Amino acid sequence: MRIATCSLAGLLFFALVISGRAQDAPHPQEAEPPPSAEQFAKGEHVFATICSHCHGPHMVNPGNISFDLRKFPHNDRARFFNSVRNGKNAMPPWKDVLRPDEIEDVWAYVRTGGVAP
Repeated sequence: MRIATCSLAGLLFFALVISGRAQDAPHPQEAEPPPSAEQFAKGEHVFATICSHCHGPHMVNPGNISFDLRKFPHNDRARFFNSVRNGKNAMPPWKDVLRPDEIEDVWAYVRTGGVAP
């Protein structure tokens, strides 16, 4: 099963590179400046509206199989962007629902741990 999963992940990555979609993902940065209050507020709203149903309010895992976002590495923007756009494990892809700027806003909220700048 693990080999099949790795092979599938490799094929998906290759398909994204070929189609140019991998270029859409932002590159990780060592230290991002704090988000603006406006971006944080937008991210908080999108999170509350869409993400909190599975990830819990304020990123507190409600005891289901969803990832506890309080533990998400706050310097791994590319991983976050990819996971939200393309889905991961039980999480469905959101690329057809959320615009890239909305994902960026949610990232602003998540990477601060839900604490306003």
